[in-house]
Amino acid sequence: MTRDRIAAACWLLATTVFLTANVVVGLAWWHPRFSWAEHNVSDLGNVGCGVWDTTRPRLVCSPWHPAMNAALVAVGVLLALGILLARTALGSGRAAGATRWLTLAAAVGYVLAGARPADVDENGHLLAALLIFLCGNAGMLVAATATRAPLLRELWTVSLLLGVAGTVGVALFWARVDVGIGVGGMERVAVLPLFGWVTLAGLRLLRAGRRRPLS
Repeated sequence: MTRDRIAAACWLLATTVFLTANVVVGLAWWHPRFSWAEHNVSDLGNVGCGVWDTTRPRLVCSPWHPAMNAALVAVGVLLALGILLARTALGSGRAAGATRWLTLAAAVGYVLAGARPADVDENGHLLAALLIFLCGNAGMLVAATATRAPLLRELWTVSLLLGVAGTVGVALFWARVDVGIGVGGMERVAVLPLFGWVTLAGLRLLRAGRRRPLS
């Protein structure tokens, strides 16, 4: 396999691991039932059981929290590997470089989120959330301006739309505005665009690999 194909596989696997962990670990909840509208992604990784968050109190008890935290670390590692391996495909120039660094920062955020659950190290987990929310979405917005990189140029519309969607999701999540999908649902609007972006980028790399030799 070439570097680009391995990078694509890393990105596709990162998306699969993240979504699967959210579903499977959430299904393990019984008291209470896990709600994508009410509960945050971080709740799945909380080590202890009890009422969590003074600003938005909710009962949290995640029996399979080790699996969720391991999945978050794996997601971060896979995202980072994909970025590093696809360096050539992502192109050169300031915008492409900024896209790589911002997405790497988001990847570090996922590793930190899994290593420092919210009820174990709230400050460390908050830093992780900032890296994920801010850097992940900023990376997509910057990618929309990368005209010198063929891959990013092909994805500029998607990058812009997903970056805007994620950024709006972050703003509404922090403002506790749920527009009918719950604050937990709004958090998904903030974090899922990055996975949509790497999935589409990975598929483009695989398609390009069938047409011509890759790096």
